Amino acid sequence: MASSNIYVGLEIGTSKVCIVVGEVRNDGAIKILGVGQHPSAGVRKGEIVDSDTVQTCLHDALSRAEERSSVEVNTVFLAVTGSHVKSLNNRGTIRVADEQMEITTEDLEEVKKIARDVPIPKENGYIHSIIQHYFVDGQDKVLNPLGMLGQKLEADYHIIHGVKTRIQNTIRCVRDVPLEVEDIVFSPVAAAQVVLNREAKNEGALLIDVGGGTTDYICFVDGAVVASGCVAIGGDHITNDIALVLKIPLARAEKLKVTHGSASLKNFEPGEIAIEGESGKTVEQELLNQIMNARATELLSVVAEPLEKDGLLPRLGKGVFLTGGSSLMKGLDEVASEIFGIPVQQSGSASMSGPSALFENPQYATPVGLIRYAQLLDEQRPKRGALSKLGQRFEKIFGGGK
Repeated sequence: MASSNIYVGLEIGTSKVCIVVGEVRNDGAIKILGVGQHPSAGVRKGEIVDSDTVQTCLHDALSRAEERSSVEVNTVFLAVTGSHVKSLNNRGTIRVADEQMEITTEDLEEVKKIARDVPIPKENGYIHSIIQHYFVDGQDKVLNPLGMLGQKLEADYHIIHGVKTRIQNTIRCVRDVPLEVEDIVFSPVAAAQVVLNREAKNEGALLIDVGGGTTDYICFVDGAVVASGCVAIGGDHITNDIALVLKIPLARAEKLKVTHGSASLKNFEPGEIAIEGESGKTVEQELLNQIMNARATELLSVVAEPLEKDGLLPRLGKGVFLTGGSSLMKGLDEVASEIFGIPVQQSGSASMSGPSALFENPQYATPVGLIRYAQLLDEQRPKRGALSKLGQRFEKIFGGGK
């Protein structure tokens, strides 16, 4: 692309393939130039199961994004997800050389390397190593130890990893379009860039991105990522449950869910609902809500359980933020409030200019968040060939080189 301050985010989701083109202005503000999307096919639970079909969807979304933004897209930041993505926290520790004492860039890289030296499944590769806090000679939460004097440097990292072949298959599908992948980003890491501000991260917040086939989450305490993951349950599973119980087609079950259903069992008017397209067939409002509530409760409980076990929920002063297309489901916030026992709010990605009404919709949090992630990454790294860097990174992460 002609301008170095134009970035493109690509999300290949269970429900839609979405490409967002954004421009970073001189003042750091992001303007959305255009979006292209197409209903997904060939994707199950956030992962590609039919590459050729996905490429057809991707070509269509790409042509729309290019037409609307007047930008020729060559490289993208790619969101990845799937239940194979796991995370853990680990601390690295090094002794600073006595003759040196001053902490250098090499020391920071060394302590990061040590923190990442944890056993993960051999089929997995690193996606992110995110710094939580530095410690210098016992002084905790040092923001930037570079140049400080010290003998002992420690660093806590949040490490996200996933199955290499699954991620490689997604990258290969995109490259065959052909589009170059400038970087890969775990979906909730991207969404958090636009849904959670600094205050929310510092006071403690849990972002839950409810998509069609998966639910991603990321948890911040004291400004640092402390937990993240993906649950293989999303809005489509609720639609499937409605279709199975009521013995109706998926399209009618989806419409019933969106138009009349609620995940909450409180504050509803009892009565019968006519099922559109099914002559004379009705469903009790209470039964419809019970079907939705059961799956929504399961989904949110799977997210809550490890966080509760680790004692994180009482530390989330800003509460839970729901985003993603399926977060718009009526009553989901009430169910979340019951399960987590802390404030819950629905949130989109309204911090961008451009066709703002579109991007206030929470279903765009991840692709728009990719633009913000790209901007921050570019600000933090030395100016050099991004694609050559990526090639080296993929070799390092996915074992493609020596």
